[in-house]
Amino acid sequence: MNTATPSSVPTDLSPGHVTVTPSILYFGTPVVLLSTENENGTFNLAPMSSAWALGHVIVLGLGAEGQTAHNLRSRRDLVVNLPGPAQWPAVERLAPLTGRTPVPASKRGSFRFEPDKFAAGLRPQPSERVRPPRVAECPMQLEARVAQARPDSSGDFLIVEAQVLTVHADPRIVVSGFQHIDPAAWSPLIYNFRHYYGLGPELGHSFRSRTA
Repeated sequence: MNTATPSSVPTDLSPGHVTVTPSILYFGTPVVLLSTENENGTFNLAPMSSAWALGHVIVLGLGAEGQTAHNLRSRRDLVVNLPGPAQWPAVERLAPLTGRTPVPASKRGSFRFEPDKFAAGLRPQPSERVRPPRVAECPMQLEARVAQARPDSSGDFLIVEAQVLTVHADPRIVVSGFQHIDPAAWSPLIYNFRHYYGLGPELGHSFRSRTA
């Protein structure tokens, strides 16, 4: 990692820490919109923020009772759509909706059933290698297929490993003449303790970066 200390980073942090018990641990992770296929051939679209990449495998953590988990247990195709900061209102419109009916007990009172998630203001775009559509407004779209799905240790979540088949990117975030995403042009939507953020100014780069 680049060990330089930018002037914008405070250096007078307190040496002590306090013990806290946060209700959630979404400590700054990207938001994704997952497109999956329902059993009747229609498509579900769901926001989530427990996703990370291991090479070309995307690991997802999903609520076990939701429609997305239900779909991926039997229909392996999906699209991992990555919205930018400008899409946060659409993500939030999707947040209280569920494609599951009846609404799971854990979601009753806070969620309502909606069979057409794209009605929240996003446009479906045909995929090339999987059945679920991409989200046209998202600057990055990853067509993928589930390689493995299993419950987590609590049984409350489904952990999914999905192999990425095709990456689609808005040309404005691609380094001209290369296959690289330009980190100066691309800003993911970040879910930071249930608040939405984009990226701030660059602080430095890894020694492994190819776009320095």
